[in-house]
Amino acid sequence: MAVDLAIEARERGIKYFLISFVDLFGTLRAKLAPASAIADMAEDGAGFAGFASWLDMTPADPDVLAIPDPSSLIQLPWKPEVGWLAADPYMHGKLVEQAPRNILQAMLKKAEAAGYTLKTGVECEFFLVSPDGTSLSDAADTQAKPCYDQTALMRRYDVISEICDSMLELGWAPYQNDHEDANGQFEMNWAFDDALKTADRMAFFKYMAKAIAEKHGLRATFMPKPFAHLTGNGCHVHVSLWKDGKNVFEDRGDPLGLSKEAYNFIGGLISVADEMCSITNPTVNSYKRINAPVTTSGATWSPNTVTFAGNNRTHMIRVPGGGRFEFRLADGATNPYLLPAAVLAAGLDGIAKGIDPGKPLDINMYEDGHKAPADVKKLPLNLLDALRLTAKSELLRRELGDEFVDSYVKLKTKDWNECQKQLTPWERATTLDC
Repeated sequence: MAVDLAIEARERGIKYFLISFVDLFGTLRAKLAPASAIADMAEDGAGFAGFASWLDMTPADPDVLAIPDPSSLIQLPWKPEVGWLAADPYMHGKLVEQAPRNILQAMLKKAEAAGYTLKTGVECEFFLVSPDGTSLSDAADTQAKPCYDQTALMRRYDVISEICDSMLELGWAPYQNDHEDANGQFEMNWAFDDALKTADRMAFFKYMAKAIAEKHGLRATFMPKPFAHLTGNGCHVHVSLWKDGKNVFEDRGDPLGLSKEAYNFIGGLISVADEMCSITNPTVNSYKRINAPVTTSGATWSPNTVTFAGNNRTHMIRVPGGGRFEFRLADGATNPYLLPAAVLAAGLDGIAKGIDPGKPLDINMYEDGHKAPADVKKLPLNLLDALRLTAKSELLRRELGDEFVDSYVKLKTKDWNECQKQLTPWERATTLDC
């Protein structure tokens, strides 16, 4: 039964709705509409100037009309008079092909045509820092190996518990929260679900964590590598494919518990991981996480080669148990919708072509990476290299669309060029007297 937003507003006491979409850079864009106007907004959409956000448009283009998806409604637990809605951008009466949520839904329809449903779960790591972002929020959080540190976790109990209470209230089934491998870093886990629902929740989770941290006088950041000496923020995604209510990745007779379809799906990811790296790792800063030197804790926990293994966290793809795998490449800046869309595009291509990922590499890639086969691919060293690979990707162009690839590469290349205009203190210190 369709959700009537006007009725929901009356019954839930919602006074305002945030009608939101995520742009190409992963930023939430929104308009705040009073409940009295939501019936019209639900039919006609909220108007946005696409050029004013990170969509590849000009000031001459007409309004982007963001039509809310009523099924995505989330009532803010910490401000219940406000309802949040994920919206689908339209222009000229058609879906905007470069809009990330539209791209994911198009890929999910392709999977559905083949009889598949993609289910995902995400691990969104973040730091709690000072409001200006220059230091950790907890000066006492100094252990060399702070992962799972109970004392540091409980010093941030008020923030973490409020975020978790919010997820419980929303019915997300959160099941654990922990202090992560870097000082000041945390991870919160909730139940996996259909990929679109997980993507909507991921977009909202990042907003929620930031909003609640701000309530407590702190700042939550998902920046891939906010501190050079500490482990960066990953966004690992757990992937499974379902058909007729059954997990088609599961095979209890296989040593890793995976089916042929699962191995082919992994094969598809391995074949184009470098081409999709600008999507999974979309900022200049991202490449200081996946190609980083050893951190204070002794490991970066991020990949730099395109490999897979069993329950081994030094590889790009880990198989922690039967029926699913963990794709460990993406970082905290990844777009909630483009990440699963790219994963699904690569995986379905792997199934269609029967791509063999080869044998799992059960070695410590951080210490014995030199023992990997010579044909194992390396990941790009910087955003520009990654964008060039994306621009040439036949798979991404075919599955995600030329409009998206061209727009994404264009805007992200501008981002790269803007970065290159900056002079860093390191450059001055090392080359002023050359």
